[in-house]
Amino acid sequence: MKQAQRLAGRAKARRFPLAAPSWPTSVDRPDPERRLGLDYDHEWSRRYPARLARAMVMDNLARPVARVLAPATVRGLEHLRHVESPVIFAANHASHVDTPLLLTNLPLEFRHHTVVAAASDYFFDRTWKSVLWSFSLAAIPIERSKVNRRSADTAAEVIEEGWNLVIFPEGGRSPDGWTQPFRGGAAYLARRTGRPVIPVYLHGTRHVLPKTPDEEPQSPGGSGSESQRGGRLRRSPISVLFGAPLTPDEGENAHRFSARVEAAVATLAREVYADWWEARRSVSAVDPETGAESAHRGPDAPAWRRAWALDPPPASTHRHRWPA
Repeated sequence: MKQAQRLAGRAKARRFPLAAPSWPTSVDRPDPERRLGLDYDHEWSRRYPARLARAMVMDNLARPVARVLAPATVRGLEHLRHVESPVIFAANHASHVDTPLLLTNLPLEFRHHTVVAAASDYFFDRTWKSVLWSFSLAAIPIERSKVNRRSADTAAEVIEEGWNLVIFPEGGRSPDGWTQPFRGGAAYLARRTGRPVIPVYLHGTRHVLPKTPDEEPQSPGGSGSESQRGGRLRRSPISVLFGAPLTPDEGENAHRFSARVEAAVATLAREVYADWWEARRSVSAVDPETGAESAHRGPDAPAWRRAWALDPPPASTHRHRWPA
């Protein structure tokens, strides 16, 4: 017994290099280096083992759950059949479920080779969140509050590696359900990489998981109908509409191309309750500075009026009329 204890003590004392060396008690141990935000190393999420595990989770868990929680009517898939990867998906943003619902409704050839541009200050501010979103969504951190060359370089490198990119040009979720003005990130990346932009309109996702305001109003009208749902998941049908691919014209700068992308998303928004021809024939208000259609941004009115003018969730039996 004593011999065994003696041998165990010697093995414990000589565990290095099989284990970490001991640290002198007289020396302060430095805090471990944490690489978060824009510094997070996300390349591991695009390697084959992580891709395989993510594909299994998405196809066998996420897609069935999405079909039950948010049954989708998908339109415009024909635009994706004749475009070569990689592409840039530019979508409106009203809920945290926008990203998983968009990914689960992508065709197979896009679904497992797509990364998501996510806000570094929200999705990559904790180690566990960085690992979670990198694995589940193949997310990459970007700076959303200001123009950041490092973020643009990261996104461009991923696209040049052959990965499709999902980006929300609004920079964040809509505070009241109406689309916010688009920023130029998607347009800049399209000009830089030479890859087309696929406009996407997600309708009804705010009914599945609305954005909860920082301060809950005590009476109607504070921040619209969003606060009444309390940020809880609810079953509700959605619509996902894909538009024709867009590429910058010769001499067209990122600002004008971004306005054209926003106008394409606005046209898709009108298709939810109109047919293809009527959506393109209707006349919308035009922003004199950008040229972008602004009807989808909502009326210039108080919060209660904007909330009242929001459309209801799509009906699961709704069907669109398309030209022959």
